Parts: sequence; C-alpha cells; structure tokens
Amino acid sequence: MCDEHMIESVGEPPGSHRARPCKPAEARRAVELAVAERCRATHMPCDTDALSDALLVTSELTTNAILHGGGVTDFQVDVDDPGVRVSVSDRSDALPVTAPRTDPNGRMRHGGHGWPIVCRLARDVRVSDLPSGGKCITAVVPLF
Repeated sequence: MCDEHMIESVGEPPGSHRARPCKPAEARRAVELAVAERCRATHMPCDTDALSDALLVTSELTTNAILHGGGVTDFQVDVDDPGVRVSVSDRSDALPVTAPRTDPNGRMRHGGHGWPIVCRLARDVRVSDLPSGGKCITAVVPLF
C-alpha cells in the first residue's frame, strides 16, 4: 500500500515531481501531468508520439521495479529541454539484464522485453547504486 501520491517538492525546480506510485498507471499519469504542465508553461505543442514513448518507458521501469526489484521506493519525473527524465528506485541491487529469447530447451520465453524497450526508446539510461541499498534507474526520453 502506498502512503503518498503526487507531491510537489519544495526546493526542486518547477515541473519536478516526486511520487511513489503503487502501479505503473499512476507513474504514467504523473508523467502525463508533468509533460502537460511543461507544454502549457512553454506554449509548445506536445508531441504525442514522443509522449507515448515516455509513457512506455515509465511503465516498463515501474513494472520492473515491482516485479524484480522489491517494489518502487522512489519515483521522480522532470521535464526540461532534452525531454522527460524518469527516475525509478527499487530495493534490489541487481542490475537489469536482457533475458535470452529462449530457455535452455529452446522454447520461447514470455516477458523479458521491458529492459530492451527502455534502452531503445531512451536517449540516456543510467543505473546508480543507492547508499541505503537498492538502485535508481534514470532514463531520458526526448520530447522536443
């Protein structure tokens, strides 16, 4: 159960939001709101294809944190000139990997597509160890 939802953080740049979404849909909604605010503030049209890419990356990162990382421990979205920066932290120290398409018996595996999708759609992907354990994955998806 999540204790917090969208929080505008004091001392952070405008357009910067912190939340701890319980579900990928909540994370996607946070990104939609942040991008919409930025487009309104700059009077720039929103590229719906670029936004779709950012939402897919957000969904994959939060889903992976929930399924493989022990849950989302922190979430941040920032929108600036390079695009939308999504950071998702989890409890696991394990680095993301691309799973082989087949199992040792040659059968096709289900799943395992999230990390390659993130790496394909994001301009910059970074994985950082957290001092208290776990990791933070930050991906920048171009919007403009």
